[in-house]
Amino acid sequence: MDRRLFIVIAVLGFHVLGLWALQTGLLRRAVELVVPVQVLADMIEPPQPQVTPAPPPAQPQPTPVQKTVAQPRPVTQPSPQPVAIIDATPAPHAPTGSVEPQPPAAPAPLAVADPAPALPVPPALPRVELPSSSADYLNNTAPPYPPLSRRLGEQGKVVVRAFIEVNGTASKAEIRSSSGHERLDQTALQTVLKWRYIPGKRAGVPEAMWFNIPINFVLE
Repeated sequence: MDRRLFIVIAVLGFHVLGLWALQTGLLRRAVELVVPVQVLADMIEPPQPQVTPAPPPAQPQPTPVQKTVAQPRPVTQPSPQPVAIIDATPAPHAPTGSVEPQPPAAPAPLAVADPAPALPVPPALPRVELPSSSADYLNNTAPPYPPLSRRLGEQGKVVVRAFIEVNGTASKAEIRSSSGHERLDQTALQTVLKWRYIPGKRAGVPEAMWFNIPINFVLE
C-alpha cells in the first residue's frame, strides 16, 4: 500500500509540476530551444564530397613526316659548237647558169576498188502448161445426170483430181471436193476416167501430171 501511495503521489506531483511549468513559460522556452535546433539540423545538409572528373585521354600526337626535297642537279652548259656561216658573195671563178624548174610529179594512180561479184541469177523456172479437156476435137461429152438425182432434186459441184498421162488418158482419179451426193460424185468420177485430154507440158515437153477437173450438176 505504501508503494502504490508513493507512485500516486509522484504522478500527481509530476502533473502539478507540469501545470506550474506551463503557466510560468518554462515549457514553451524548452520547445522554442529544441525545435529550431531540429529544424536547423534538417535543413543543413552535410557537404557532399566533390568528384573530380577524370582528365580526357591524351590524343596521340601525329608523327611529323619529314619531306625530303630533291636537290636540283647543276645543269651543265654545252660547249659552243662551231656554226657554219653561208657567204652570199659568189666566188670569182664559180660557174654561173640557169636552174630549170623540175616538172611536177605525176599524181599517184587512184586505187580502183574491185567491183562486187555479181550474185548468180537463179535459173528461170521452166514454163508449165496444165492439161486440158475442153478442146473441141477431143469430143468429151458432158456427164449424164443420174435420173434418181434429177427426181430427188440433187445438184452440186464435184472437183475430180485426175492423173493425166503423156498419151492424154486419165490413168487414175479421185474425189477432191464432193457435191454432197454420192450418185453425183460417182458419175463425175466415171466420166473423167473416160475423157481424152491434152497432156501437160514442162518447158514444151509433154509430162504426166495431176489435174483438177470441176464438174457442175445443175437442174434446169
